[in-house]
Amino acid sequence: MPFLQSNGIRLAYQRSGPGGETVLLIMGSAAAGYAWNMHQTPALHRAGYATVTFDNRGIAPSDSPPGKYTLADVVADTKGLIEALGLAPCRIVGTSMGSLIAQEIAISDPHLVRSAVLLATRARSDVLRRAQTAADLALLETGIKLPPKYRAVNSVLHMLSPDTLNDEEAVASWLEIFELAGGDGDTVAAGQQWIDTDQDRRSDLTGITAPCRVIAFADDTVTPPHLGAEVADAIPNCDLVEIPRCGHLGHLERPEPVNEAIVEFFDKY
Repeated sequence: MPFLQSNGIRLAYQRSGPGGETVLLIMGSAAAGYAWNMHQTPALHRAGYATVTFDNRGIAPSDSPPGKYTLADVVADTKGLIEALGLAPCRIVGTSMGSLIAQEIAISDPHLVRSAVLLATRARSDVLRRAQTAADLALLETGIKLPPKYRAVNSVLHMLSPDTLNDEEAVASWLEIFELAGGDGDTVAAGQQWIDTDQDRRSDLTGITAPCRVIAFADDTVTPPHLGAEVADAIPNCDLVEIPRCGHLGHLERPEPVNEAIVEFFDKY
């Protein structure tokens, strides 16, 4: 895997696919860029697009500098990567924290963004999501390390839809995946867990000029559809697609309709 220097750190990235126009895919927190290769990069390659994926700071083999990371840190990392690879203006897909990174770049540096698909996104946090953040940080401050089995069950309950949770074979597979991954307590630098994703950016989103599409997942409890709809309402040239029967990891639970929505949008913009 090649590396580049961006914002004072080393980022691992992968460039692949045909020689067509490039789509940059930005992963969320506590996940590696290679997760896109399960479903999204193959679909984009079939549609004629090249792709760039990368690992955010705190995810090996990218650097994991000490200290608490900020959203501004990962935004600057991604902007540096776009510039270093000469991608601008580029099409972007971001999920969860990755979608917030894409939003920030579209706000501050519109010349870098041609169009963007924002998966599992929000412009603010409501009461429940703020309470979840506060609880997560309170646990982090104690220094307690939860067992991988517990983290795996917690992740499955928070990230997947009732359809998947009621499918015993599917749940068994997901539990194994999360447990083998170790959960975010073992594989992600602690600094990444401090990134503040609760800021209210609704007024700033109104200045985005790039065409955007929000893809919300009907059973998402982390970034629920009503918060995704606020993003689509705030950005002037933005539509909303809601995918049923999937949770926060909808791009993995129901990749086919997600990929169709991504490709259809980029073929248009």
